Amino acid sequence: MEIDLSSTAFWIAVGQIILIDIVLSGDNAVVIALACRNLSPEQRKTGIFWGVAGAVGLRVVLTVFAALVMNLPWLKFIGGLLLVWIAVKLMLPEDEDGHDIEPSAHLWGAVKTIVVADFVMSLDNVIGVAGAAHGNLALLLFGLAVSIPLIVWSSQLIMHWMERFPVIVLLGAGLLGYVAGQMIFSDPGVRAALPPLPAWSATLAGGVGALLVVGLGRWLERRILARQDVTIV
Repeated sequence: MEIDLSSTAFWIAVGQIILIDIVLSGDNAVVIALACRNLSPEQRKTGIFWGVAGAVGLRVVLTVFAALVMNLPWLKFIGGLLLVWIAVKLMLPEDEDGHDIEPSAHLWGAVKTIVVADFVMSLDNVIGVAGAAHGNLALLLFGLAVSIPLIVWSSQLIMHWMERFPVIVLLGAGLLGYVAGQMIFSDPGVRAALPPLPAWSATLAGGVGALLVVGLGRWLERRILARQDVTIV
């Protein structure tokens, strides 16, 4: 796919990249807040800036690498299965323990904490964004360039919306399931094992992935909350 600003398919793919990054970046905002909460007010902005810059740079490198190797046989299949697991996990109640992030009283200690924690938590973003880019490096970089400023400046607001309107989480999980279904279907190894199929089969595979994630996620959510004696309305 070329960078064609007049192409509907191009903007749909960019929109998917942005939405996936937004939905999966809520935890990173929490990590930043926890890591920097013991810094002085003067150092807090600096710590957040360099922590986010380092984390974003690392994520771009990892995502570009993932996009470059994603067209190898069976990697999309494996990545799609991982993305299904990530999407289902997104819908499940969070652990009560929260984030095990130690605050730092020193600027570069906080920066290191942010970068290391973001690296550990970046698997979902890397797989989701690389899958939405369909292995297209130019589209991947364009989507990341658009989404990164949005995430940096609005992650706290987005977290508030996700808590207030749980349907956003449901839609985000469905989007990840859609991308996962298309990733699995478009894997060269999978396509070689299937007979020739019509062009709309990829869309159907994405729809099946979305339904699978939402259905499985809701079922597991109900089971977990039932054990906790919580009623879902």
